[in-house]
Amino acid sequence: MRNMSFHMLYQTLCRKKTFSEEVEPGKEKLKRVLNIFDLTALGIGSTLGCGVYVLAGTVAKSIAGPAVVLSFIVAAIVSSFSGVCYAEFAGRVPKAGSAYIYSYVTVGEFIAFFIGWTLFIEHTIGTASVAKAMTNYLDALLGGPQKRYFKRHLAMHVDFLGEYPDFASFFFVIFIALIVAWGVKKSSTLNKAFTLLNLLTLCTVVASGFFLGKLLNWFIPKSEIPPGVDGGNGGFSPFGWNGIIAGAARCFYGFIGFDSIATTGEETKDPKRTIPLAIILSLFFVTLAYSSVASVLTLMWPYYDQDPDAPLPVIYENMGMPIIKYMVTCGAVFALMTTLLGCLFPIPRILYAMSSDGLLFKCLSTVNEKTKTPVLATVFCGIGTGLLSSMFNLEQLVEMTSIGTLMSYLMVCVCILILRYKNNNTVNQDLDNSEVHIIYKWWNASNTGLTSTDSQYVSRVLILTYTFAAFVFCICMTNVGYCEGPLQLSLTIVIGISVAIMSISLLMLCKLPQAIENLTFRVPLVPLVPCLSILLNLYLMMELNIKTWMRFGLGIVVGLLIYAFYGVHNSLEGSKQRANKDKEHNQEMKISN
Repeated sequence: MRNMSFHMLYQTLCRKKTFSEEVEPGKEKLKRVLNIFDLTALGIGSTLGCGVYVLAGTVAKSIAGPAVVLSFIVAAIVSSFSGVCYAEFAGRVPKAGSAYIYSYVTVGEFIAFFIGWTLFIEHTIGTASVAKAMTNYLDALLGGPQKRYFKRHLAMHVDFLGEYPDFASFFFVIFIALIVAWGVKKSSTLNKAFTLLNLLTLCTVVASGFFLGKLLNWFIPKSEIPPGVDGGNGGFSPFGWNGIIAGAARCFYGFIGFDSIATTGEETKDPKRTIPLAIILSLFFVTLAYSSVASVLTLMWPYYDQDPDAPLPVIYENMGMPIIKYMVTCGAVFALMTTLLGCLFPIPRILYAMSSDGLLFKCLSTVNEKTKTPVLATVFCGIGTGLLSSMFNLEQLVEMTSIGTLMSYLMVCVCILILRYKNNNTVNQDLDNSEVHIIYKWWNASNTGLTSTDSQYVSRVLILTYTFAAFVFCICMTNVGYCEGPLQLSLTIVIGISVAIMSISLLMLCKLPQAIENLTFRVPLVPLVPCLSILLNLYLMMELNIKTWMRFGLGIVVGLLIYAFYGVHNSLEGSKQRANKDKEHNQEMKISN
């Protein structure tokens, strides 16, 4: 009885989403109006904001120096590994919901809910942090009138909240939420206009920066750094390789947002072709913009003297160029508005997808007949995000933004590996019993090019083994530097063992046959690229502090309670399974009678 209950629980948690490939024309709930230009603008707009106007100066000042350019490139490489995995998944499953749908189709319902809820938390907090950054940016340039007034009259003396309620950020978020609820095409048009202004501003910054910049600012000797200033050892990389990697971990925040493209599957024309291409184009243009701005920022002004809140306007003010200062300020506001729009856009789509499947409350899947958007879900997201942005400070919001994204990136890469090695071969490939040997099964010694149930089983064991070894490796690597004596030696030995296990698992995966499929986009160098992405995402997750994990855990507990008391009982896939079982039972009764 216990085994039967466990088996039923396993089947419930691992049931996968099924859907019809074709939908009759005119029957779609969401309107297909977005093209490659719309999606690329959405990806650039949702990604190119805080990172280029705020983050670059902060990282250059005290973490990486002029080598912040390399930090952005390293972060871009990590993001691109996950980006190509997202691109293949978007071509496979062109539905609204991003990594939630991908996980539901390939892994199972419980993992899908976990990823979907994680995405909801990450995007909500990320949007709140952008709103907070924008109001902080404006308030600092105006001399801090909001901060002074509310700290004097409405100060919040609570440790885990901000210093004062930020009403400006709340109303900014509500304004953007109303734009998103207004209609996909209207919000997309406004997003393209804001993105165009953003790119024009960045072109002005890059052109003026290369004209006014001095190469000497990249090679400032330590002797010329003012006393009392933390400028490291001077030169191009004053804080060494560790500074570049630490900067890359911080710069990764600047690349969060391109996955919002993948949530538009049901509103995109030809999604199997358009979404993968838009993801790749967005990452390329964003990386180019970040690297260019980081270069001119440190060429125009010494890295140790950068302003951490509004670096570009302060530089132009110090150089006596007020006109460009105000141009950049206006561009920054439009850029942050675009990022806010891009970050808020996918949240109601995720809730729409989850509630349509019965895992969240059904009212969140209601689509307005006139605007063809999930209005109630959008308003709910706007109010929740606005409250977060008004009640917490920027540091508290930024701390939690990365972990949900890294978790979803990790799951997408695992799912790509699972799909690539699944058994889709209809021909029975069983070997003669005399030839069946463990080496044939695990090392594919027969060099067969067709998948089988054996090869699928072996691949999943190897994927699980690699992921666990990578997890152990990352934990040990992040802690080995803080240990001494026998403990440090033990961790070093564990690191060596985990590297050996990862290498062997990767080599064995390379030997296994992959599924033969006709896809519009394929991740290159499988299994190397997804495995590297798993390792890098886990490493960045281990760099996050314990408070971030505690806050993330609290949010996940709330989601799991919703799933346990509502989602698991109202799941659409669960209803389908129960209906099929009832049908089979009725047929058996008829036959027995």
